[in-house]
Amino acid sequence: MAYLRDPELIYQQSFTAIRKEADLSHFPQDIANIVVRMIHSCGMTDIAQDIVYTISAASAGKAALMQGAPVLCDSRMVCEGVIRAKLPAENEVLCWNNCPESADLAKKLGTTRSAAAVELWRPKLAGAVVAVGNAPTALFRLLEVLEEGVDPPAVIFGLPVGFVGAAESKELLVKQCKESVQFLTLNGRRGGSAMAAAAVNALTFDGCGMIL
Repeated sequence: MAYLRDPELIYQQSFTAIRKEADLSHFPQDIANIVVRMIHSCGMTDIAQDIVYTISAASAGKAALMQGAPVLCDSRMVCEGVIRAKLPAENEVLCWNNCPESADLAKKLGTTRSAAAVELWRPKLAGAVVAVGNAPTALFRLLEVLEEGVDPPAVIFGLPVGFVGAAESKELLVKQCKESVQFLTLNGRRGGSAMAAAAVNALTFDGCGMIL
Protein backbone atom coordinates (compact mmCIF):
# COMPACT_ATOMS: atom_id res chain seq x y z
CA MET A 1 0.00 0.00 0.00
CA ALA A 2 1.41 3.38 -0.98
CA TYR A 3 1.15 6.21 1.52
CA LEU A 4 3.42 8.89 2.90
CA ARG A 5 5.66 7.52 5.66
CA ASP A 6 8.33 10.19 6.22
CA PRO A 7 7.33 12.04 9.41
CA GLU A 8 9.18 15.21 8.49
CA LEU A 9 7.55 15.31 5.07
CA ILE A 10 4.14 14.66 6.62
CA TYR A 11 4.65 17.66 8.90
CA GLN A 12 5.81 19.86 6.04
CA GLN A 13 2.89 18.96 3.81
CA SER A 14 0.42 19.37 6.68
CA PHE A 15 1.58 22.86 7.55
CA THR A 16 1.74 23.84 3.88
CA ALA A 17 -1.88 22.75 3.45
CA ILE A 18 -2.97 24.64 6.56
CA ARG A 19 -1.29 27.86 5.42
CA LYS A 20 -2.90 27.49 2.00
CA GLU A 21 -6.41 26.81 3.26
CA ALA A 22 -6.64 29.01 6.37
CA ASP A 23 -6.83 32.80 6.29
CA LEU A 24 -3.88 33.81 8.46
CA SER A 25 -3.28 37.16 6.80
CA HIS A 26 -4.44 39.24 9.76
CA PHE A 27 -2.19 37.56 12.32
CA PRO A 28 1.35 38.58 13.28
CA GLN A 29 3.78 35.78 12.41
CA ASP A 30 4.23 34.51 15.96
CA ILE A 31 0.47 34.34 16.55
CA ALA A 32 -0.03 32.69 13.15
CA ASN A 33 2.41 29.98 14.20
CA ILE A 34 0.24 29.20 17.23
CA VAL A 35 -2.93 29.16 15.14
CA VAL A 36 -1.34 26.82 12.59
CA ARG A 37 -0.45 24.29 15.27
CA MET A 38 -3.93 24.57 16.80
CA ILE A 39 -5.45 23.86 13.38
CA HIS A 40 -3.06 20.95 12.97
CA SER A 41 -4.35 19.49 16.24
CA CYS A 42 -8.02 19.61 15.27
CA GLY A 43 -8.24 19.63 11.46
CA MET A 44 -10.50 22.70 11.33
CA THR A 45 -9.03 25.56 9.32
CA ASP A 46 -12.01 27.81 10.03
CA ILE A 47 -11.06 28.28 13.68
CA ALA A 48 -8.71 31.03 12.49
CA GLN A 49 -11.64 33.40 12.13
CA ASP A 50 -12.62 32.94 15.78
CA ILE A 51 -9.22 33.46 17.41
CA VAL A 52 -8.95 36.39 19.84
CA TYR A 53 -5.59 37.36 21.26
CA THR A 54 -3.44 40.06 22.76
CA ILE A 55 -0.56 41.23 20.63
CA SER A 56 2.22 39.96 22.91
CA ALA A 57 0.69 36.59 23.82
CA ALA A 58 3.26 34.55 21.89
CA SER A 59 6.32 36.59 22.81
CA ALA A 60 5.35 36.69 26.48
CA GLY A 61 4.85 32.94 26.53
CA LYS A 62 8.17 32.25 24.81
CA ALA A 63 10.04 34.56 27.16
CA ALA A 64 8.42 32.93 30.19
CA LEU A 65 9.45 29.46 29.07
CA MET A 66 13.01 30.62 28.38
CA GLN A 67 13.13 31.95 31.94
CA GLY A 68 12.03 28.60 33.37
CA ALA A 69 8.36 29.30 34.02
CA PRO A 70 6.08 26.32 34.67
CA VAL A 71 3.20 25.29 32.43
CA LEU A 72 -0.02 25.02 34.46
CA CYS A 73 -2.66 22.75 32.90
CA ASP A 74 -6.30 22.16 33.78
CA SER A 75 -6.33 18.51 32.73
CA ARG A 76 -4.02 15.55 32.36
CA MET A 77 -4.79 15.47 28.64
CA VAL A 78 -3.33 18.95 28.22
CA CYS A 79 -0.40 18.05 30.42
CA GLU A 80 0.43 14.91 28.45
CA GLY A 81 0.14 16.77 25.14
CA VAL A 82 2.91 19.22 25.97
CA ILE A 83 6.20 18.04 24.44
CA ARG A 84 8.44 18.26 27.48
CA ALA A 85 11.61 17.38 25.61
CA LYS A 86 11.30 20.58 23.58
CA LEU A 87 10.77 22.94 26.50
CA PRO A 88 13.79 25.25 26.74
CA ALA A 89 14.52 25.15 30.47
CA GLU A 90 13.32 21.76 31.73
CA ASN A 91 10.11 23.56 32.62
CA GLU A 92 7.66 21.89 34.97
CA VAL A 93 4.36 20.85 33.38
CA LEU A 94 1.84 20.62 36.18
CA CYS A 95 -1.74 19.44 36.68
CA TRP A 96 -3.31 18.91 40.07
CA ASN A 97 -6.95 18.17 39.32
CA ASN A 98 -6.57 14.47 40.15
CA CYS A 99 -4.73 14.90 43.44
CA PRO A 100 -6.47 14.34 46.81
CA GLU A 101 -6.14 18.01 47.74
CA SER A 102 -8.18 19.04 44.71
CA ALA A 103 -10.89 16.51 45.48
CA ASP A 104 -11.14 17.76 49.07
CA LEU A 105 -11.18 21.39 47.95
CA ALA A 106 -13.85 20.68 45.34
CA LYS A 107 -16.15 19.26 48.01
CA LYS A 108 -15.44 22.15 50.34
CA LEU A 109 -15.99 24.81 47.69
CA GLY A 110 -18.85 23.05 45.91
CA THR A 111 -17.14 23.15 42.54
CA THR A 112 -15.32 20.93 40.06
CA ARG A 113 -11.92 19.44 40.77
CA SER A 114 -10.50 21.39 37.83
CA ALA A 115 -11.64 24.66 39.39
CA ALA A 116 -10.45 23.61 42.83
CA ALA A 117 -7.04 22.75 41.40
CA VAL A 118 -6.60 26.38 40.36
CA GLU A 119 -6.24 27.15 44.07
CA LEU A 120 -3.13 24.96 44.05
CA TRP A 121 -1.69 27.01 41.19
CA ARG A 122 -1.36 30.11 43.36
CA PRO A 123 2.30 29.66 44.47
CA LYS A 124 3.39 29.12 40.85
CA LEU A 125 0.92 31.34 38.99
CA ALA A 126 2.98 34.53 38.67
CA GLY A 127 4.73 34.53 35.30
CA ALA A 128 3.55 31.02 34.38
CA VAL A 129 2.21 29.74 31.07
CA VAL A 130 -1.40 28.66 31.68
CA ALA A 131 -3.16 26.19 29.36
CA VAL A 132 -6.87 25.58 29.93
CA GLY A 133 -8.19 23.09 27.39
CA ASN A 134 -10.96 21.25 29.13
CA ALA A 135 -12.94 22.79 31.97
CA PRO A 136 -14.71 26.16 31.71
CA THR A 137 -14.91 26.13 35.50
CA ALA A 138 -11.10 26.21 35.67
CA LEU A 139 -10.99 29.33 33.49
CA PHE A 140 -13.77 31.00 35.47
CA ARG A 141 -11.94 30.27 38.73
CA LEU A 142 -8.64 31.55 37.34
CA LEU A 143 -10.31 34.82 36.41
CA GLU A 144 -11.77 35.07 39.92
CA VAL A 145 -8.32 34.53 41.41
CA LEU A 146 -6.85 37.23 39.17
CA GLU A 147 -9.56 39.62 40.28
CA GLU A 148 -8.22 39.23 43.82
CA GLY A 149 -5.09 41.01 42.65
CA VAL A 150 -2.62 38.12 42.58
CA ASP A 151 0.33 38.43 40.24
CA PRO A 152 -0.81 37.20 36.82
CA PRO A 153 0.64 34.51 34.57
CA ALA A 154 2.73 35.48 31.56
CA VAL A 155 0.04 34.20 29.20
CA ILE A 156 -3.26 32.34 29.31
CA PHE A 157 -4.26 29.94 26.57
CA GLY A 158 -7.97 29.87 27.35
CA LEU A 159 -9.38 27.04 25.25
CA PRO A 160 -12.00 25.15 27.27
CA VAL A 161 -14.50 23.15 25.26
CA GLY A 162 -18.15 22.28 25.69
CA PHE A 163 -21.76 23.34 25.77
CA VAL A 164 -21.96 24.72 29.31
CA GLY A 165 -19.78 27.67 30.19
CA ALA A 166 -17.08 27.33 27.54
CA ALA A 167 -18.14 30.26 25.37
CA GLU A 168 -19.03 32.36 28.40
CA SER A 169 -15.73 31.77 30.19
CA LYS A 170 -13.82 32.81 27.08
CA GLU A 171 -15.92 35.93 26.69
CA LEU A 172 -15.09 36.84 30.28
CA LEU A 173 -11.39 36.20 29.65
CA VAL A 174 -11.41 38.69 26.78
CA LYS A 175 -13.39 41.26 28.75
CA GLN A 176 -11.39 41.00 31.96
CA CYS A 177 -7.86 40.53 30.64
CA LYS A 178 -7.62 42.53 27.42
CA GLU A 179 -5.79 45.36 29.18
CA SER A 180 -3.95 43.42 31.87
CA VAL A 181 -2.93 39.85 30.95
CA GLN A 182 -1.66 38.33 27.71
CA PHE A 183 -3.98 35.65 26.33
CA LEU A 184 -5.15 33.71 23.30
CA THR A 185 -8.58 32.15 23.04
CA LEU A 186 -11.10 30.77 20.57
CA ASN A 187 -14.59 32.23 20.59
CA GLY A 188 -17.49 29.85 21.02
CA ARG A 189 -17.84 26.28 22.19
CA ARG A 190 -14.85 24.82 20.38
CA GLY A 191 -11.53 24.24 22.10
CA GLY A 192 -10.05 21.22 23.77
CA SER A 193 -6.98 19.67 25.30
CA ALA A 194 -5.25 19.05 21.98
CA MET A 195 -5.58 22.71 21.02
CA ALA A 196 -4.31 23.92 24.38
CA ALA A 197 -1.28 21.63 24.26
CA ALA A 198 -0.64 22.65 20.65
CA ALA A 199 -0.64 26.32 21.66
CA VAL A 200 2.02 25.65 24.29
CA ASN A 201 4.06 23.54 21.90
CA ALA A 202 3.92 26.31 19.29
CA LEU A 203 6.02 28.47 21.59
CA THR A 204 8.97 26.15 20.93
CA PHE A 205 8.34 25.51 17.22
CA ASP A 206 8.32 27.74 14.17
CA GLY A 207 5.45 27.82 11.70
CA CYS A 208 6.78 24.86 9.72
CA GLY A 209 6.85 22.59 12.73
CA MET A 210 10.59 22.88 13.23
CA ILE A 211 12.23 23.52 16.59
CA LEU A 212 13.24 27.11 17.13
